[in-house]
Amino acid sequence: MSSPETAPGLRVLVVDDEVPALEELAFLLGRDHRIGEVLTSSSGTGALRVLESEQVDALFLDIAMPGLSGLDLARVLARFRTHTPVVFVTAHDDHAVDAFELHAVDYLLKPVRDDRLAEAVRRVVDTTSGDEAGDEDETIPVELGGVTRFVSRSDIRYVEAQGDYARLHTADDSHLVRIPLTTLEERWKDAGFLRIHRSLLVSIDHIDETRSEHGRYSVVVDGTVLRVARRHTRHLRDVLVRQARLGRP
Repeated sequence: MSSPETAPGLRVLVVDDEVPALEELAFLLGRDHRIGEVLTSSSGTGALRVLESEQVDALFLDIAMPGLSGLDLARVLARFRTHTPVVFVTAHDDHAVDAFELHAVDYLLKPVRDDRLAEAVRRVVDTTSGDEAGDEDETIPVELGGVTRFVSRSDIRYVEAQGDYARLHTADDSHLVRIPLTTLEERWKDAGFLRIHRSLLVSIDHIDETRSEHGRYSVVVDGTVLRVARRHTRHLRDVLVRQARLGRP
C-alpha cells in the first residue's frame, strides 16, 4: 500500500548582500522539514527579478543592503495584489517598529538562533495556511535596555498615547513604542481594541467593570480607572451590550 502524499513544503526566497550570511540562512532553512525549496538573491533588485519569474510563499529579508534595502523591498511588495509574508533577518534591532508597521510576520536578529528561526517558519506556515487569519495574536517589538523583545497583543490591557509614541500597558509592566495611537487603533479595531478617549485605546476583553458618576463614564482595567470621553461613551456602551448578548464572560 502506498503511503499518503505529504503536503509540499514552503518555497522561500532568502535575500542578503553578505554571501556567508545568505548561505548560512539558506542552509538552516533547508534543514527545516516545512521548507520545500530555498531560492536566494544577494540584492533587493535581484530579488525583484526573481519574483518576476518565480512564485514564493515567503521572503526572508536582510534589512541593511546597498541600493534597495530590505525595508524598501518590503514596501514595494506591499503594493502587490497578493501579499507575500516577510520575515526580516538583521544584525540591527533599531528597525523593529518599521517591520511592525510593514506587517512583517517576524523579526529575527543575527546570529539567528535555531529556536527563533523555527518559530518564524511556524508563523509563516500559519499565515500561508490561514490559521491565524482574523485572530492572529500579533507580537509587538519593544526595547528594554537596548534589547528588542516582543509583547503579545493579547497581553496588552490598554494603550496610552504619548505624542508620536504609545505606551503599552500589560498586567505587569508598560512599554513605550514609536507607533502613533491612531496606527494601533486602525490595525487592532478587529481584535477587540476600542478608542475611549483621544489618548486611550482599551482592550474590551480586559474591562473589569464600568462606572458612571455625575454623568461621567469610566472603565476599570486591572484596577486602573480610565475615563471615557463623552463622544466615545455611547459607542462603548453599545459594544459592551453586544458583547453581553453574545455571551461574553
